Amino acid sequence: MLSKLRTWIPLVVATTVLCGLVYLAVQQDYRQSANDPQIQVSEDLSRALSTGEDIAKLVPTETVDLSTSLATFMIVYDDSGQIVASTAKLDGATPTLPSGVLDFVKTHGQERLTWQPKTGVRSATVVTRFVGKSSGYVLAGRSLREVEKREEQLLAQISLAWVAAILATLATTLVFVPRHKKPHEY
Repeated sequence: MLSKLRTWIPLVVATTVLCGLVYLAVQQDYRQSANDPQIQVSEDLSRALSTGEDIAKLVPTETVDLSTSLATFMIVYDDSGQIVASTAKLDGATPTLPSGVLDFVKTHGQERLTWQPKTGVRSATVVTRFVGKSSGYVLAGRSLREVEKREEQLLAQISLAWVAAILATLATTLVFVPRHKKPHEY
């Protein structure tokens, strides 16, 4: 039995590592892909504002309730970090961005972050700096609710696959790995 266990344990480790890597790769793809629409909105709006286009024509007037909507929202900040325009609302007001984000963007040009302005409200956000006829920052965001549901489903699927693989390796080991004979049995 000990020889079977010695064969099975490395299979368990390999299966666990493989399942973990699959989960990590797919989860990161889900999360990073959640940024794609906001990257476009943030960069396009920044480009337009840097050329002096009228903000009133670029930012819609309808608001997005961050606690319930899956729609993309935008917040435009002036160079000093004051809100100039916003479609984002949470509890009736535009939520406050964590301190330091705009300072980072001022230095690096763009930041992609998961923003949680309130427990249970998480958004994939992209903040882009613009400089030109006017200067400031554009934040574009969208709820992570559906992405996080997919991540939960993925975890359940990978966990089930892991259990099935562990049981399959156990059964295979028990059936196909020969029992080592003790010296007196030869």
